Amino acid sequence: MRIRVAAAVVSGAVVLSALALPVAAQASERAGVSAKLSSFASETVRPNDSLGNTKFSNAVINGGKDIVLGTTGTKSVTVTYTATDQNGVALTEAFLWQGTDSSTTDGITGGLGTDDDPSCTETATQGVYNCKAVFNIHPATDMKDNGVAGTWKLFLGAWDLYANASYNDNVAIVAIKKLSTLTADATPEPVKKGKTITVTGKLARANWSTGKYAGYASQPAKLQFRKKGSSTYTTLKTVTTSSTGVLKTTTTATVDGYYRYVFAGTATTAASTAPGDFVDVR
Repeated sequence: MRIRVAAAVVSGAVVLSALALPVAAQASERAGVSAKLSSFASETVRPNDSLGNTKFSNAVINGGKDIVLGTTGTKSVTVTYTATDQNGVALTEAFLWQGTDSSTTDGITGGLGTDDDPSCTETATQGVYNCKAVFNIHPATDMKDNGVAGTWKLFLGAWDLYANASYNDNVAIVAIKKLSTLTADATPEPVKKGKTITVTGKLARANWSTGKYAGYASQPAKLQFRKKGSSTYTTLKTVTTSSTGVLKTTTTATVDGYYRYVFAGTATTAASTAPGDFVDVR
């Protein structure tokens, strides 16, 4: 069953004064996250990392994969974790945050909360609960500051059945990255054997501030070739994007096949591969 705080057991005033979580994030936060985070803040208790007897473990964010966001739509991210407390677990809260110090406003650069409280179910082992939280992330409104791409941390808080509070502000980490797009166009087509082929393309990535895709400058991309009838691509050379994200290079046509560009990605931008462009060699 889903564990909820009973009014007769947990006093909101007691809980709010007992649990120290970070105060309001200043950037890239959904409306309401500031209030949630601030509601946990205490004037007298400010531990650096964790507090209380509830222990959190086995946290998995987005199935262990990066969170990749474009410019529109909603990305639902599931977080699973285990909460252990011999006094029972009445309620948990989950936040994704970015920064260096969760106890100060200056130390937080981004914050994301859940629409609903996480669900927790007690296992066959007393005091051990399997929990799940769902973050519905809207890049158009939640990720307006491009500086927040990169490493984010999972913050988990809990109350036991006696209103004792616990938290850990670095249970797990995840990379939130901008979606990238990549194209490739080989010309002329068809081409005579031994002649020069020009392969152009463009690397772009999501800009959360403008809601559009913009060229990604000074990034390496591999030009690869796959012979017709083969399933394996071979790297021919590495090309660097221009100031507007444009790729352009030449190579010699030898046999029929497909040309493509491959971008390996960065700490803030997801990898991408252009569809292969077929060239008929005559």
